[in-house]
Amino acid sequence: MEWGRAGAGAVGVGAVCVVVVDVLSFTTSVSVAVGAGTAVFPYRWRDESAREFADRHDAALAVGRRQVGAAQPWSLSPAAIRRGPFTERLVLPSPNGSAIAAGVSGATVVAACLRNYRAVAEWLISRNWGTPTRPIAIIAAGEHWPGSEVARPAVEDWLGAGALAAALLDRGATDPSPEALSAATTFTSSTDVPALIATCASGRELAAIGFADDVALATELDADPIVAVLVDGAFTARQPS
Repeated sequence: MEWGRAGAGAVGVGAVCVVVVDVLSFTTSVSVAVGAGTAVFPYRWRDESAREFADRHDAALAVGRRQVGAAQPWSLSPAAIRRGPFTERLVLPSPNGSAIAAGVSGATVVAACLRNYRAVAEWLISRNWGTPTRPIAIIAAGEHWPGSEVARPAVEDWLGAGALAAALLDRGATDPSPEALSAATTFTSSTDVPALIATCASGRELAAIGFADDVALATELDADPIVAVLVDGAFTARQPS
């Protein structure tokens, strides 16, 4: 387990699967969208190039949370995605989770969150992954300090990564790193994960700008029975085997 794009580059080498965890909110939004049948294209930048990318892929484009309206009803907000009309293909820009997912090469990429961590664990273990010879890299997205590319550890992603690590260990994964084992222990010893995330820095920040619904959706544990796997540039749904 490691943090951010740099961490993915460090521990993703040699992994059979890179699992991105960005609880508030990229991977939660992916899980909600993919569960409804939408193919989600990750994209790093929210600028004019994102519009061009969406046009090339015949996809709708998610906008900033505060830009949502009748003409552009989708954003990084999982609540907005749930409320919005169905779209078959959606480009979802994000500087954290989306940038990590889009930058991985040579490994299967999965989007995990607190909503689907058990389904993800079952899918991974069914492929006999999670061993020293077929390792899984869990990447907690974290946040960025203002004006910096340096990742800031985030409680919500530590707990999301820990939920997945604990579920993998329960299902027979072996040889966890100290980081993965520590995250798993944090998750399993936490008596009220939703409350922790609601009151952490990221949860308070979203609530303060009117997006407490996103935090509530993100902390519905094990609510989505699907796995979001990146195939041909888009996350689509897979069922646990």
